[in-house]
Amino acid sequence: MASDLDLDESEHAHMVSGRSLWGKAGLRPEWRPIERSFSTDVAVIGGGITGALIAEHLAARGFSVAIIDREEPGFGSTAASTAMLQWETDSTLSELETYYGFERAAGIYRRSAASVAGLAKLIAANAIACGFRPRNTLYLAANREGARDLFEERQLRRRAGLPGVYLEHPDLFTQFELDRDGAIFSPGSAEADPLLLTWALIEMALRNGAQLVRTSVTALHGEGGRVTAETDGAQLIEARHIVLATGYSMPGLDMPKLHRVRSSWALATLPQHPAALWRERALIWEDSHPYLYMRTTPDHRIVAGGEDDDTTDAEARERKLPAKTMAIQQKMKRLWPKADIRIAHAWAGTFGETADGLPLIGPLPGMPHVFAAYGYGGNGITFSYLAAQMIGAMIAGIHRDWFEDFALDRDGPSWRSFGAGVARIGDELR
Repeated sequence: MASDLDLDESEHAHMVSGRSLWGKAGLRPEWRPIERSFSTDVAVIGGGITGALIAEHLAARGFSVAIIDREEPGFGSTAASTAMLQWETDSTLSELETYYGFERAAGIYRRSAASVAGLAKLIAANAIACGFRPRNTLYLAANREGARDLFEERQLRRRAGLPGVYLEHPDLFTQFELDRDGAIFSPGSAEADPLLLTWALIEMALRNGAQLVRTSVTALHGEGGRVTAETDGAQLIEARHIVLATGYSMPGLDMPKLHRVRSSWALATLPQHPAALWRERALIWEDSHPYLYMRTTPDHRIVAGGEDDDTTDAEARERKLPAKTMAIQQKMKRLWPKADIRIAHAWAGTFGETADGLPLIGPLPGMPHVFAAYGYGGNGITFSYLAAQMIGAMIAGIHRDWFEDFALDRDGPSWRSFGAGVARIGDELR
């Protein structure tokens, strides 16, 4: 049976405004224009962090892999990430339990935690120089009612066997100098430079025989167990499998109802005096909407972001950058008065998210040899690692029942039906 898919072209400028601080010390992978038609086991369309993780994993498993991008790898959504590698998802465990039941929700959280641990192991095993640091997280309550909700959330997490403790205001203020009504303090997360990580993963894939090709794929045709990718030139790419890892949108597809596209803003300060940074340099994020999230860098900067809204137009996103940056500065100063809020970098990005805060990973309905990995929200790199593991298994003919938790056509909530959970979903640059 034949199936076809036309792909819309999008440029990095459509996704990102401003310039982040990432990748300054890295060597970019060699990127060559397509010269002739060719065949491969897997063609990964998109050279950002998702495509890089998937390509590295598949190449390491012995598949022939082509990474295809029409622009320089990593400078789309990846360059706009703040690379807070958290296992806590945009939706709380309590919210996921409400919709999916406790066992399924707990399993999702455990797999998210395992994904961060797996990524850490991959980076360590290959000595990837990407500023990777294990970090604890502080999930802050916005008010007293929020503090009660977080206490109940921590109780539910304990039932699921997830690590962490609840800190009441006196303990939070004494230990971290943060004046909030309560927080969940959890181990097991991390931070990194997303561009350095992406380029290193691509280089690892290339050493295992992958190729990095510059071209634009305009259409896919599936027939007879193979997929043919048309390019904007005369060349064709024939693959046993195609993986779409093209960023914030699923080109040419009718988007699932639980998916939407939004924008988020971020900044990086000038280097701080190390003594002026908070204890343990924990990853900080708030239970509020729009919330603030903060991390540090190896050279002692504060990276902060949030202020997400429904903007998708690139020019409108760019115009909002000064005002959004100022709002983030003010929130950062209120939360951490010791901060020097002078800005060295400011940027914004457009991202996809879902009503349940979970990614869209798996085969496209009607195109079983075409896989997609989208809709990451605030857990982009964590879920990118999960996508690599899942799609690698699927291509190898392995299926697990829990794969359906992330399927593109899963029976998930709408934005309206998920209610209060929407308030915690967003701020996608995390």
